[in-house]
Amino acid sequence: MTLTVYNTLTRRQEPFETVEPGKVKMYYCGVTVYDYCHLGHARACIVWDVVRRYLQFIGYDVRFVQNFTDIDDKILNRARQEGSSMEAVADRFIKAYFEDMRQLKIKDADEYPRATHTMNGIQRLIHDLENRGYAYPADGDVYYAVRQFPEYGKLSGRKLEDLQVGASERVNVEDPDYQKKREPFDFALWKAAKLGEPYWESPWGKGRPGWHIECSAMVRDRLGETIDIHAGGADLIFPHHENEIAQSEAVTGKPLARYWLHNGMVKVDGEKMSKSLGNFITIRELLERGVDPMALRLFVLMAHYRKPIDFTDEAIAAATNGWQTLKEGLLFGYKHGKELGTRDWGLGTRERTRGQPDKETRGEEVLIDPMPIAQSPIPDPRAPIPNPYIERFQDAVNDDFNFPGGLAVLFELAKELRREGNLLVHEGKTDTPPEELFEQWQTLLTLAGVLGLEAQIEEEKPNSDGLTDAEIEALIQKRQEARKVKNFAEGDRIRNELQAQGITLIDKPQGTEWHRN
Repeated sequence: MTLTVYNTLTRRQEPFETVEPGKVKMYYCGVTVYDYCHLGHARACIVWDVVRRYLQFIGYDVRFVQNFTDIDDKILNRARQEGSSMEAVADRFIKAYFEDMRQLKIKDADEYPRATHTMNGIQRLIHDLENRGYAYPADGDVYYAVRQFPEYGKLSGRKLEDLQVGASERVNVEDPDYQKKREPFDFALWKAAKLGEPYWESPWGKGRPGWHIECSAMVRDRLGETIDIHAGGADLIFPHHENEIAQSEAVTGKPLARYWLHNGMVKVDGEKMSKSLGNFITIRELLERGVDPMALRLFVLMAHYRKPIDFTDEAIAAATNGWQTLKEGLLFGYKHGKELGTRDWGLGTRERTRGQPDKETRGEEVLIDPMPIAQSPIPDPRAPIPNPYIERFQDAVNDDFNFPGGLAVLFELAKELRREGNLLVHEGKTDTPPEELFEQWQTLLTLAGVLGLEAQIEEEKPNSDGLTDAEIEALIQKRQEARKVKNFAEGDRIRNELQAQGITLIDKPQGTEWHRN
């Protein structure tokens, strides 16, 4: 089965065919950096990370670009509240973004353009739109003339008549910005600077770009006029992605993207996540509670990427249990390799080496570190392993990135390896040939690598008898005090110190519980 994907633009599932054979140009609308990343960001970043990994797995050369919106009203408001600057706020939360994503094993994009670093491209695109009659200046602002673009609404299915009525009902007609527009649904490409705001010089005066034009310019500058995949959350379909199409295609006369892919939203206990409801959860808060990053990754992948998911205690508990099953399978070779003969199962330590495949792994490279990680590199798709598990995995995922279907294959492998491991532990032997077990283990490592699931071998933990209950409680109190003043690094250090001594902390609404492992 060849890969097919659901295209939001055409509202149907289509065979995946790239502009240039063998290559994928992919753009993901990234985060606006005014706060820490939340569960919705976690889902989107995990989904598009795995889509990219899978495309590479089946042989595509993928160029993946993800932007940062680093100028926005929310960023400016945060800077005012803190007595800081827009740049300082953006830099701080970009740094936090990478800290969070590395915990979730999100691979770095090939490039992370920032809006403030793309100002020439933004102004050039606005100028092109103005010359073609799609944009008009108005007292320092520049607006997109929506009615000039006949295909407006083709992505979202919105009609201009409905948009006109809706816009008229939502805005204050006395608002000076509203009065500048020719039509109520026209949107800003360039905004005149207000007193005290940062600004850039432009042909239309001092100001800053509108949000939508930023992504159009970054796609054009980094990937060209037509890309293969434009990805983002379903909440971006309108107006953001609709406006991107209008801006870009009015200038180039070409499709901005062949495929528009959108991930579903995240709810918390059945409610939309929002700060006003008190259910807003950041990635670092969740990991602080003791949720394993791989369990969170698994939680996301257990649902189809286009469907909404509901974050509940029961759902994350199920994902945690599922991760323990996969983890046992991923660590099988490290735990039982020596029992199964003298064959090199990837035990011991040596440096990572690229381009030097082990002959006994059929061209696959085995990664072995001083602290091994149960993962395998993606094999060369030009010489795929004739393996029924891999074939079933691909058959599932080729159906519009059906990762839950692919996960079923991983769980089957992991459970088989767990059963074999139990036989080795309790009976000291198994009837399955070591070569077959090795092949199953390597297959599981390979497929887990496609999904970004990694199991770290835990170090031996020192005996915890040296810490008394009172000493543990004192450290927990010290950690709580650090977290109250938002010193999360100190809180993490204390948790890790206790974990290293065999003490597990469990954060609950009523307080922190602990137990000795």
